[in-house]
Amino acid sequence: MKRVVVSGQVQGVFFRDTLRNAAEREGVAGWVRNNRDGTVEAVFEGDPDTVARLVEAAREGPPGARVEDVRVFDEPDEDLEGFRVR
Repeated sequence: MKRVVVSGQVQGVFFRDTLRNAAEREGVAGWVRNNRDGTVEAVFEGDPDTVARLVEAAREGPPGARVEDVRVFDEPDEDLEGFRVR
């Protein structure tokens, strides 16, 4: 499982929806949320290659976003089901 924290102009640009759509399309479980500090945080759980594609999607962001930094953390799997916006 990977947890990512994305900073830059990442709120108010459909970042969470973009990641949710990509995760659902790829069959990756997890969640995504806006943080009070202006970052977007997401957890991706599933096939390692597929999760890596989602991390790359977070590095790109949707049109209108300006990603300045992406911190990626390895975390233990939690047997998550589905993907949701928090």
